[in-house]
Amino acid sequence: MTQHTFESAFARLEEIVEKMNQDAIALDDSLKLYEEGDSLIQFCAKKLQDAETKIETLIKNRDGELVMGDDKRPATQEFSPPKNGAAQ
Repeated sequence: MTQHTFESAFARLEEIVEKMNQDAIALDDSLKLYEEGDSLIQFCAKKLQDAETKIETLIKNRDGELVMGDDKRPATQEFSPPKNGAAQ
């Protein structure tokens, strides 16, 4: 597989889904697309997990210490996008 960014891998996954939804696709082609899609899904999942881990480590309290949850993992916060596109 060529080097992908998350965005390019996701775009390729969308193309694969579109192709696989066509009625006139050969079985061998479907299998190849499925294998490629599976590989891309694993790649995207790893990228998302890595991003989540990085974000968790950036959540710190005012003393600069990492805030740990009861489960001894870095604390996370729910993402709340700004309302009406305004910065908060």
